[in-house]
Amino acid sequence: MAERLRLEGVLLARHGETNDNREPLRFQGWHDTPLNDAGRRQAAELAEKVADRGIASLWASDLRRARETAETVGARIGLTAALDPRLREGNRGRWEGHLFVDVARAEPELYAAWQRAGADFRFPGGESLREQQERVTAALEDIHRVGPRPALVVCHGGSIRVMLCQRDPKGLSAFHDFEVPNVALVPL
Repeated sequence: MAERLRLEGVLLARHGETNDNREPLRFQGWHDTPLNDAGRRQAAELAEKVADRGIASLWASDLRRARETAETVGARIGLTAALDPRLREGNRGRWEGHLFVDVARAEPELYAAWQRAGADFRFPGGESLREQQERVTAALEDIHRVGPRPALVVCHGGSIRVMLCQRDPKGLSAFHDFEVPNVALVPL
């Protein structure tokens, strides 16, 4: 396991809900899905939650669901989000847009490998969890370096999970051990 990355003053937030985050769940990945009505309400709640935290910079994935969430937060705290595609969700390859249950039925062995996760798991036609972790880590290190802080980074559940895996002795095999609900706040 890699040494835990320490990025004081960086706070991660997951985007608000989309229709694909509701049952039955779909693999979103890089699909550019918008927030639904519940997600827009959640974004407003997140904005209120961080309003008194003195956020000095706002960053977001360039995917619409994260960008919309960050725009709502930014309107409340007076900041415009800087967009960084390195903060995107993992590229889920050919599974994007498909229901979890359908993928599990069509490709049971590969889906079981996904449930075990791990650094070398690669989405068919997409990226590995290790590649996602390296990409997101590079973005967060840049955000930490250029500041100002405290910085709020609006991104995705998988992007937050790969960062949490750095704290876990199981590394990326712990990917599914973490629950990251919509608009969760996670300090680094």
